Amino acid sequence: MVQVNFIDVKDDDAIFEGSGWDALVVVTTDISQTGFDEVSLLAEHGAKVDKRVGQSPTLLFAPGLAGGRLIISPVKNSDDDVEDVRIFADAARAGIRLAKDAGATRPLMLVPKSVDPRYQSATEVAALACGQELWQALELREAKGDLGEFEAIGLLNSSEASESVNAIEAGRILARDLCGTEPERMSAPAFADYCIDAYRDSGLKVSVVEDRDVLERDYPLLSAVGRSSFAVSRHQPRVVKVEYVGEGEIERSFFFAGKGVVYDTGGADIKVAGGMAGMSRDKGGAAAVAGLMKTLSLLKPKGIRVVAELGLVRNSIGSEAFVTDEIITSHAGVRVRIGNTDAEGRLVLADLLSHLRIQAEKAVKPELYSVATLTGHVVRCYGGYTATVENAVAKQDGIAMSIASEAQAWGEPVEQSQLRREDFGKIIDPSGAADILSSNNAPSSVTARGHQYPAAFLLRASGLSANGCMSKMPLAYTHIDIAGSATEGHPLYGKPTAAPLVGLYKHITRA
Repeated sequence: MVQVNFIDVKDDDAIFEGSGWDALVVVTTDISQTGFDEVSLLAEHGAKVDKRVGQSPTLLFAPGLAGGRLIISPVKNSDDDVEDVRIFADAARAGIRLAKDAGATRPLMLVPKSVDPRYQSATEVAALACGQELWQALELREAKGDLGEFEAIGLLNSSEASESVNAIEAGRILARDLCGTEPERMSAPAFADYCIDAYRDSGLKVSVVEDRDVLERDYPLLSAVGRSSFAVSRHQPRVVKVEYVGEGEIERSFFFAGKGVVYDTGGADIKVAGGMAGMSRDKGGAAAVAGLMKTLSLLKPKGIRVVAELGLVRNSIGSEAFVTDEIITSHAGVRVRIGNTDAEGRLVLADLLSHLRIQAEKAVKPELYSVATLTGHVVRCYGGYTATVENAVAKQDGIAMSIASEAQAWGEPVEQSQLRREDFGKIIDPSGAADILSSNNAPSSVTARGHQYPAAFLLRASGLSANGCMSKMPLAYTHIDIAGSATEGHPLYGKPTAAPLVGLYKHITRA
């Protein structure tokens, strides 16, 4: 199976042999405080024989316990002020790796409850970490079949966690598949088809824009990015539209634009010196939003409406490629001078946001978002963390703060950046011929405020700058840059994380 099934287990006797589980994985801050005397005594005895017990993940021979296997995976430094719930994720991943290597197929996981408010979602975070650890690349699964060995993972004393964990993990699997798959298997048309298959019988409203005339009319900036790709049918752009409407009276509305650049060559400003490798992961924003919609369709939260547009395009090189200095009019009627064709993601997002803006103006308590692997600058600033940049309306409503709070509790920490007036100065076209300039001609990583000022561009190019605090129709908008958090491990081919799916889901479904 592609997804490991998580099962709530409320019977304490499940830790014993004959319960149907074949290993007990204990993720704990203190081996003497597991809540089970049999486990604590065995762990303490093991620590006398092997000093690694309680210090690093260890497997103990445990006659009478599930499968005769007791795996102690210690959570280190839990009292340290700088730590967060990810220490439970780290320990869970190490423990589940050890269980798999030991031959377990139905491990039972125990995460003793903590009184520390930072760790109230530790069981769920640990379970999702197991999902992250066990995910296998789509190309590998399709080439060799599913190599997964786990039938299920039990969550002992988890307080009905499995329903939400399974639904969130289903969304994260979809997001990882979409983000992490190579550019031919997950081209723009293939990405759209994969979404349609994933959403079948989900209750989501799904449509795909693929006609070139319609794309060039309604998404002119996106179509410029994909201009050279139109010549190759399997590379042609797509816009996927997805809508979720919860039961009951709609109390809040959310609109998401996802950047899905399925391959970024840099275009005419071509990436050089090996800079193209890994650019099939430039669709992480659209992938995360697609996964979020999957999770919503499974958990069916009431009272909210969520609309997403995913812009899927290949930034191809060729005689038809768009070039620097062109002036292209956005869907919102803003004339944009192209400063660098390798700053293509913001062009894709601007048209999507313009369409979403029109819908948001008629919606109940709307919030708008763009989600994208947008800049190298955000990685220089924050390393592997997601960053938010919000307009004044969103800041007034505390949206980025809410996202950061929810995400922190679920192991997806977020950094909050500030939009400044200088960011709007950076998008002035020096020639005066165009309304705005898309970017400078240097890499974002060496540009001051390189991840903040694209939000200023998006506000102007999409028309959202007219929906500020003092306007007749204020609209809250938050830009989310996941260039640092979309993958983990290897800098080019690391495993997709599906960030910021969990934090966004918890934010939009908060009470």
